[in-house]
Amino acid sequence: MPATDPDFPAARLHIVTGKGGTGKTTVAAALAIALAYGGRRTLLVEVEGRQGIASLFDYPPLPYKETRVAVAPGGGEVLALAVDDEAALLDYLDIFYSLRRAGRALRKMGAIDFATAIAPGLRDVLLTGKVKEAATRTVGGKRVYHAVVLDAPPTGRITKFLNVTAEVSGLAKVGPIKTQSDGVMAVLRSSQTAVHLVTLLEEMPVQETIDAIADLTATHLPVGAVIVNAARPSLLPPADERRAIAGRLGVSRVAAGLELAGLDSKTLAKPLTEQAMEDAHRYAVQDESRARIQALARSTYELPLLPGPIDLSDLFELADILNAAGVR
Repeated sequence: MPATDPDFPAARLHIVTGKGGTGKTTVAAALAIALAYGGRRTLLVEVEGRQGIASLFDYPPLPYKETRVAVAPGGGEVLALAVDDEAALLDYLDIFYSLRRAGRALRKMGAIDFATAIAPGLRDVLLTGKVKEAATRTVGGKRVYHAVVLDAPPTGRITKFLNVTAEVSGLAKVGPIKTQSDGVMAVLRSSQTAVHLVTLLEEMPVQETIDAIADLTATHLPVGAVIVNAARPSLLPPADERRAIAGRLGVSRVAAGLELAGLDSKTLAKPLTEQAMEDAHRYAVQDESRARIQALARSTYELPLLPGPIDLSDLFELADILNAAGVR
């Protein structure tokens, strides 16, 4: 994500995906802020209709309009957009057929819902087309946005969502739909795009990340970084952690420490020992998961677990971490 990163130096469209529950929307928001540091302008886009971005930035539901939601250090700004498939279709009809007014009539009749229901690939073309337009938009020969960050569908659907050419192949062989899908794919498969995967240090999210990377690579979509979210620091010294994992920490050892601290060892020693062993096993799983991620040989960023619920100050804290790691 840094502008000088050898893996994706030209990326302007940052697509963020991850297994449900990994915090991909939070990471996408923090990434958009980090990329806006130093006076830059970024656009954060969501396409799933959840209004998750509005909630994170403590805004009312976002309209189908690019709206400023944050100011970044150095005078940068973050704008956000909730892409509505109906509004995107109206844009499409206006651009290719000058039929915006007719499109509004179709919406009132329910024809737009019908069209996207019988041809779900069309919906993805419309959504990705709007994102592509924002990422490549220029005014006076200059890019409107330094970067566009897409809070994309989860890993289980990301390849199908992005592979719009295959999705519309049964809908149109020629014409505006085919032209738009080809134009979208040209950007998505280029160095202008990087697909970043958010994971937790747990077995299932890591496995889904590995599977998604394989699918994206097979479809010739550019994989960016793996972003580990909600990593927990170990609270035990290495020797005690090894004892806890082996079940040899010992209540008496914990009780002695509590007595030295002037605390009630009879009440606290057993539950604290049990908690320490549980935490040690969790850290062991984290270490195993981290090793599997490192084996992917991808750029990796790690973000700490923050007490919830996440608010705007937390987003800036995560953005600071990403910025310090070279994301800019």
